[in-house]
Amino acid sequence: MGRSRGGLTTKIHALVDRQGRPIRLKLTAGQHADVSSAQDMIAELPAGAVLLADKGCDANALRQAVSERGAWANIPPKSNRKDPICFSRYLYKARNLVERFFNKIKHNRRIARDMTKQPRTS
Repeated sequence: MGRSRGGLTTKIHALVDRQGRPIRLKLTAGQHADVSSAQDMIAELPAGAVLLADKGCDANALRQAVSERGAWANIPPKSNRKDPICFSRYLYKARNLVERFFNKIKHNRRIARDMTKQPRTS
């Protein structure tokens, strides 16, 4: 468990395939940044894949790690980014697969209410 603005919380991070099926899940404390978990999550990323992530994962180190695996990171740039990057709004529309995956797992009462706050039981 971790402390964030809302109190004691946890975050669920997910890597899903193009059908919205989970490849890898990770549970972290609420105050941890998304980009720090993304480094661990991309270990399962196959070559030739496209990583779709939100602005919270816009970091040069993550983009470099993804390209070293032979994949491409399609992440919208933060507003304070100095150097321009290649970003496709058309491909980014497929990111809703991750949001739909979260919607499916949140139907489970234990996950939705975060009742136990322990990764081994969630």
